[in-house]
Amino acid sequence: MPTGGSTVSPLRRTLGLFVLVSVFFGGTFVAAKAGQAYIPPLLLVALRFDIAAVVLLGYVLLTREREELLPKTHGDIYAILAAGIFAIGLANGLLFVGQGSVSSGVGAILFALVPIFAPLFASLLLSDEQLSTAGIVGTLLGLVGVGMVMDVRPATVVETVGGGAVVVLGGAVSLALGTVLIRRSEASLSSTVRTAWALPVSALVCHALSIGAGESTASIEWTLGAIVALGYLSVFAGAVAYIMYFSLLDEMGATKSSLVFYVSPIVATLGGWLLLGESLSATTISGFGVVVVGFGIMGHESLTPMARRAIGRWQTPSGRSVRSN
Repeated sequence: MPTGGSTVSPLRRTLGLFVLVSVFFGGTFVAAKAGQAYIPPLLLVALRFDIAAVVLLGYVLLTREREELLPKTHGDIYAILAAGIFAIGLANGLLFVGQGSVSSGVGAILFALVPIFAPLFASLLLSDEQLSTAGIVGTLLGLVGVGMVMDVRPATVVETVGGGAVVVLGGAVSLALGTVLIRRSEASLSSTVRTAWALPVSALVCHALSIGAGESTASIEWTLGAIVALGYLSVFAGAVAYIMYFSLLDEMGATKSSLVFYVSPIVATLGGWLLLGESLSATTISGFGVVVVGFGIMGHESLTPMARRAIGRWQTPSGRSVRSN
C-alpha cells in the first residue's frame, strides 16, 4: 500500500533539486577556470549562454503551451530583465573574469556570500523580508569571514582590492540583487519559461562586455578541453542548473534558496584539487566557516522551522505525523 508518498515527495523533490544545483554550480568554478586556458573569459561565458539559451528555448517550446510562453504582465518583463542582466549575465561575467586569478575553491567561497548579501537587499526591497538585529550581527560576522577568505591585511589591502577576488565578489553582489529583484517582481511566468527568456538577455550582455574588453573569437583554441568545459557550462551548469535554481527560488524564497552557495564550494574545492591541482589555505577555510556561522545567525528564524519539519518527516517512515488514537 502507499505510505504517504504524496506527503514526502515535495520534500524529497526540494532536497534533490538543492543537491543537484549545488553540485552543478560548484562545477562551474572548475570548468570556468579550465575553460579560460582556451577561451577568453567573457567570450566563454557569452558562448555558454548562447548554447544554454538554444537548449532551454527548444525545451520550453516543446513542453509548454503557447499561452504559457509569452510574458503577460510588467512583472514578467521585470523578472526576465532582473534575471538576464543581474542574476545571470553580470554575475557570471564578473565571476569568469575574476576566476582567472583566484582558485576554484576561493571563487566558490566568495560567491557563497550571496546568502549574506541577499538578505541585505531583501530588507531594502521586500516588505516581508526585513533585516533583524540578528541579521545585522550575522552580516557583520559574515563580512569578517570575507576578509579572512580574501586575506585582507594592511600590507595586502591594495593588491586585494585590485585583484580578481573583488571582481568575483562583485558577481556575488549582482546575483544577490538579481535574486531579490526577481522575488520583488511577482511574475506570473513559470521559473523555467522566465529563465528561457532571460538567457538570451544574458548572452547579449556578455557579448557586449566581451566586445568592449577587446576579446576576439580568433583567440579561441578549440581543443577537447575547451569543448568539454563549454559543454558542461552551457548545459549542466547553464540551462539545467538555472531551471532548478529559480524553481528553488520560487519555492523557498531568496534567503533559503541561496544556501546552495554554501555547498558549492565543497564541490569546487574537490574538483579544483582533483582536476587542476589546486589547494586552499587554513585561513581561507576558517574564513568560510565564519561566513557560514554569520549566515546561520541571520537566517535562524526561518531556517530552524524548516529543519524541524524536515527532521520530523524523516523520523516517520510514512512521512506522516504520528498521532495517538
